[in-house]
Amino acid sequence: MKNFPNAFVIIIGGILLAWTLTYIIPQGSYQRITDEASGITTVVGNSYQEIQGQHLSAFDMMLTIPRGIAETADVVILILLLGGCFYVIERTGALSKGLHKLVRLLKGKEMLSLVIVSLLFTAAGVTIGMQEEVIAMTPVLLIFGKSMGFNSFTTVSMSYGSTVIGSTFSPSNPFGVIVAQKEAGIPLLSGSGFRMIVLCIAFLIWMTYLIYYTKNHKIEKEDTSLSDEKMGLSSKIILWLLCLVFGIVTYGLLQWDWGYMEISAAFFALGVASGLLGKLGANGTGEAFVSGFKEMIFAAMIIGLANSISMVLKEGMIIDTIVYGLFGPLKYVSASASGVLMMVSQAILHLPIPSYTSQAILTMPILVPLSDLIGLSRQTCVLAYQYGAIIGDMFVPTNGALMAILAISGIPYNKWFRFVWKPTVIMLLLGAISIVTAVAMAYT
Repeated sequence: MKNFPNAFVIIIGGILLAWTLTYIIPQGSYQRITDEASGITTVVGNSYQEIQGQHLSAFDMMLTIPRGIAETADVVILILLLGGCFYVIERTGALSKGLHKLVRLLKGKEMLSLVIVSLLFTAAGVTIGMQEEVIAMTPVLLIFGKSMGFNSFTTVSMSYGSTVIGSTFSPSNPFGVIVAQKEAGIPLLSGSGFRMIVLCIAFLIWMTYLIYYTKNHKIEKEDTSLSDEKMGLSSKIILWLLCLVFGIVTYGLLQWDWGYMEISAAFFALGVASGLLGKLGANGTGEAFVSGFKEMIFAAMIIGLANSISMVLKEGMIIDTIVYGLFGPLKYVSASASGVLMMVSQAILHLPIPSYTSQAILTMPILVPLSDLIGLSRQTCVLAYQYGAIIGDMFVPTNGALMAILAISGIPYNKWFRFVWKPTVIMLLLGAISIVTAVAMAYT
């Protein structure tokens, strides 16, 4: 299809559609309780009731656009500072020299490089739920992909797609499974053995699909190296610092309760240190940061705009109605069928709620009592959430990170959807089989 709408147009259209739905879908709400000590708000199960509230005006809808961007300020800052940091490292020449060396090492081993990169990004999804961080790395990954003969679809899949696979089937994703287990009232990191087995199966299926696709869609390799100059000491130090910062960020997320602001500070410091080590000077480092900001501004705005869609649905007071409509009928079917339908409903619900963390906080207090009622273990209920909600990041156009990465890669959304729907369905089938197996083995 020619002239398919770009990311900006799709998301603005999503905001308008969400606003229209607030006049069609009945308004309703669940009761919520806020814990004074922790400040955490939870939903009271079986408390849904229809209400009559004031509808959002056209101007109120327009206000959600700047407010949606402002509400995601921490993510916007992360993307800008990450982009600036990588641009500084690129200006020092360390990135191109390291890339050139990597390409030489992997020459003739393209499929091995595909597996290695996919494994690294899957591990990042498993451990820290990496997603937005991929945006800043996409330009460099595209260069690497062209050097290996990979088209843009392969490059995005082995990076962003692999993080989604890792995040979905992870036993320890801090923004997904751990949040859901906390809301379900079960021990954190419990049931990890079963999740690890399913994760390994998912990765093998994902790699089989990617290798098959890549072998049949190779492009002519491009010599993308900027210099044949040997890597100097400063370049080696910069690249080691980059690896070190990623290690510190991972540890900070898992052990120090770090958030986006701490990650942003770490990469800003890395950018400054890299610029000075690379002899860009204070002014050169600052100019490189500014250039990086310019490259990432569209991606950052897409994140904020996507948030406006869920904001319209919440303020239009129909998001709880959507949840009630999706999960209410589950009490009338068997435990196995209910678990699978929970997963499918979570995948559908991820369209209006692009944050899977927010989705866990909203849905788990509703689904846990329902699971207890129908004999579905809480651990299996968490499985249904993570296998349904997080895999949605592979295709939902309301996910700002996905749309930003596609925009940078020059991939229209309709072509990406045609590419990714088959492996996504396969992953959902794997999730369904895992849920049925969990019910049969009384997984707790």
